[in-house]
Amino acid sequence: KAICFEKDSYQALPELTIETQRRAPRVGFKASMDDSDCVQCGNCVQVCPTGALVDSRDKTQGREEVRELAVDATSTVCTYCGVGCRVELHVDKSKNRIMRVSGDEASPVNQGMLCVKGRSGFDFINSPKRLTAPLIRKQGELIPASWEEAIGYIANKLTQVKADHGPQAISALSSAKATNEENFLLQKFIRSVIGTNNIDHCARLCHASTVTALRQTLGSGAMTNDIPSIKASDLIFILGSDTTCAHPIIASHIKQAISDHGARLMVADPKKVGIADSAELYVAQRPGTDVMLLNAIMQQILINGWHKPHYIELRTQGFQALQNELMKEDYSLDNAALITGVSQADIALMARKIGTAKKTAIYYAMGITQHTSGHDNVTAISNLQLLMGNLGVQGAGINPLRGQSNVQGACDMGALYKYYPGYQTVDKPEHQSKFAKAWQKGTQDLSTEHGYSATEMMHAVTKGKLRAMYVMGENPVLSDPDQAHVLEALEQIELLVVQDIFMTETAELAHVVLPAAAFAEKRGHFTNTERRVQQLRIALNPPGEAKADWQIVQMLANAMGAQWDYPNEESIWQEVIEVTPQYQGISWDRLENNINGLQWPCHDESHPGTPILHKDTFMRGIGKLIPVGYRLPAEMPDSEYPLTLSTGRLLEQFHTGTLTRKTPGLDKLASPKVMISVYDAEQLGIGNGDMLKLSTRRGEIEIAAFVTKRAQVGVLFLPFHFAEAAANKLTINALDPVAKIPEFKICAVKAQKVETTELA
Repeated sequence: KAICFEKDSYQALPELTIETQRRAPRVGFKASMDDSDCVQCGNCVQVCPTGALVDSRDKTQGREEVRELAVDATSTVCTYCGVGCRVELHVDKSKNRIMRVSGDEASPVNQGMLCVKGRSGFDFINSPKRLTAPLIRKQGELIPASWEEAIGYIANKLTQVKADHGPQAISALSSAKATNEENFLLQKFIRSVIGTNNIDHCARLCHASTVTALRQTLGSGAMTNDIPSIKASDLIFILGSDTTCAHPIIASHIKQAISDHGARLMVADPKKVGIADSAELYVAQRPGTDVMLLNAIMQQILINGWHKPHYIELRTQGFQALQNELMKEDYSLDNAALITGVSQADIALMARKIGTAKKTAIYYAMGITQHTSGHDNVTAISNLQLLMGNLGVQGAGINPLRGQSNVQGACDMGALYKYYPGYQTVDKPEHQSKFAKAWQKGTQDLSTEHGYSATEMMHAVTKGKLRAMYVMGENPVLSDPDQAHVLEALEQIELLVVQDIFMTETAELAHVVLPAAAFAEKRGHFTNTERRVQQLRIALNPPGEAKADWQIVQMLANAMGAQWDYPNEESIWQEVIEVTPQYQGISWDRLENNINGLQWPCHDESHPGTPILHKDTFMRGIGKLIPVGYRLPAEMPDSEYPLTLSTGRLLEQFHTGTLTRKTPGLDKLASPKVMISVYDAEQLGIGNGDMLKLSTRRGEIEIAAFVTKRAQVGVLFLPFHFAEAAANKLTINALDPVAKIPEFKICAVKAQKVETTELA
């Protein structure tokens, strides 16, 4: 069966018409659901008026008298991607078990819709593999221990490392799966108790370049517009985003905007992603040529006078320098076509569509950010939208799609190596004084030195500069580039503490493992991709001795002399809003019964929140146009490694697979396969399902081939969810010089058919 690239009929419910059904193979008799275009999101189950369609895991469904007595519904926020869908968890309290999940129809984000992960991927909550007690490594094995022993062990080790090597020898990875309160507390612990800024999280691996570039050009590194206003767009331009796989509910909103509100869609991506089937123009640029493509588009806009001089003069600076760069011969149609692989006619047509549209909304994801030129890619997007006056406008804007449920919130809370909460830089004396006062510390106790980013930490370990690492809800063994280097670092570190809900590949190497509560077992807040702060509610009790992450961090801080006394999540949140300017009006009480949440900035209790940023002025005051030039990726194909490898996501799996692979149905729907073009498959003499050996200068894996016309010739696409075919055994540890984000999207690779020998 083809994986999700060929199965992309994810539609909002109003679009599921008789005509749609006629186009798909009929299932139930001679064909299965796997043979249809259905992506098994389960929305039909939720709206079925007769109860004929049910989740097979919930045997009470359809029996009204049993369901009412046994099952409680709790509204909370989905734990997967950054869209922030509200879900209702239907729980059998007597068994402490989720029976089924439905979409919260009152939510403005998902309006009751859910993707296959959000609706079906909840088996991990009650998995027998959940961590239930602290573990300490003794004589090479992880042995169960009491909380008192585990916390005391960690505190003593960290105190010793700090005494012997200084606070800079200790680091922490925070989590985009943890709440705002938990991320806030961990960064406070590292800064005020340990005394270092060595704190970071997985945003370094996905949208660090968004933060660096948009803060520089606009003053805020966040999505400028909101999800409900997608329907107000005239032209939607998606680049570097497999939206239907990575952010399917937003893809559904975009399709609704096209079908119901007259929006037009244009897509640029090296592979023909599913959302491109709904586009009036699709182009496949060569990987790593985004700046060239965008600059060529802007050159044509300037030549034809489609830019907005009044807006540029009134609200921006730097136009002349940008114009000087854009008008170079380098970005002429013929040269851009040669470099990008996109025809001159299509580049000119893209410029015309953007130049003549009433307003254009740009959506992008990691196909733009995960490059050594990621900062420049996002800067070029900003230049284009500033030229066209598309910021501060409903249905327009710059809309980076965040990858995890609280990656925006973790950034906001200061889980970054050079920012306090609210993006207040650690090297400014006024910020240092502010947080020293709030945390009852002396200014000398808070470091003004930038810490190590997540992508620098493993290098620092191998160089002997980092001796201890505290990992909360991250799995760098699978998520970080160049896995061999990560393993080398973690095998020599003096102290590795992992706080998680499962024994991840990273936890298996730890000296201490601490059992944490999952999203459905805790209170607090997530901030989604559109800056919407929403409240989580407890549906279940955590298993065994597992505790909420904030409780564990507080125990450790106090064991090291902090004397913290947070009785609950509300008390942490109160401190958050006191020190974080964007959150000052988002009190716990305002969110308690507010299904809509509030979007920052929200400056006081009477402020309604801000769905659209930069309406009257940019957060930095004047928007900044910054020229960027095209440069080559860090590693190009050559005679030894003639193909390009890119990594990414599948619809049915998520991140390192820690959660989704605990649901057998999802694991069956998406197995390890590498996408390869028909042409390249013919050159290698392989067919669909044949095994390939993929080799780079860093390692090799074996994986089944998925031959498809959607793949670009010369480019292989590899999902990174699978430990048995780990993509990061192959990827290069080359970083963007500004954002320090890895180049996951490009490295040189060779592919060879694995010859099998039949047994007699």
